[in-house]
Amino acid sequence: MPSHPNRPEGSPIDAEALREEVEALRRQVVELQRVSALGMLAGSVCHELNNAMMPVLNYAKLGLRSKDPDYRDRAFQKILEGAQRASAIAGGILGLARPRADRRSVTDLVRLTEEVVLLVAKDLQKHRIALDYRAEGRPYSRTNPAQIQQVLLNLVINARQAMPDGGELRIRVGTDPAGRRAELSVADTGVGIAPEDLRRIFEPFFTTKTGPDASGLGGTGLGLPVCREIVEAHHGRLRAESRPGAGSTFTLILPTCPAPARQGAA
Repeated sequence: MPSHPNRPEGSPIDAEALREEVEALRRQVVELQRVSALGMLAGSVCHELNNAMMPVLNYAKLGLRSKDPDYRDRAFQKILEGAQRASAIAGGILGLARPRADRRSVTDLVRLTEEVVLLVAKDLQKHRIALDYRAEGRPYSRTNPAQIQQVLLNLVINARQAMPDGGELRIRVGTDPAGRRAELSVADTGVGIAPEDLRRIFEPFFTTKTGPDASGLGGTGLGLPVCREIVEAHHGRLRAESRPGAGSTFTLILPTCPAPARQGAA
């Protein structure tokens, strides 16, 4: 049987065609990882959108009934807050659902991270995981936002899976002391990773998991290699630290860039 279905036995290998096939497979893996994350979040996002819209509906009804201008103003404020939250949730999921070609722009990494936090908060709560998020500074980087969100989502999902009995997830955004590198870290209080496995976690198809979890995610050994490839394509790096029984910390390091000039600034 030929070793390749489209090449006759004994024919020379076309290196360029092989490269193109590998690249096509790589793109498919990235897309499948993104779709898997979206599937896991679908139920939680719908629940969060419903929670955001309920005050909008309720305060709209109350405002229509009230003749008090002050009460109506307060109702309008609550409606605005609910609509803004719903818009933020929808914006985050749409950014993942409709990624553009590898177009990069100056990205507010705090805002990007907060969109991910909005998407995962309900899922973490369901799995009895306390979320501790903190931004220290406001770094910007030139990125493809959907790809960096995909990396963060994968790291959060991995952290959640490392804490099957609940725990704490810490997400931090900041810069190095010189301000030249942005650092986004995801730390868990889970089972940790053995030193011999930590050296191999970025190898394709290597996994410490026995298979997919209850949501059908994980166990392929492709998530972290894809994440590292995305980060390195952004001239950054992905650092992993872990000890068995003491949890793991994954830090996404990206070059910073100046914040965009505000419109109307002199």
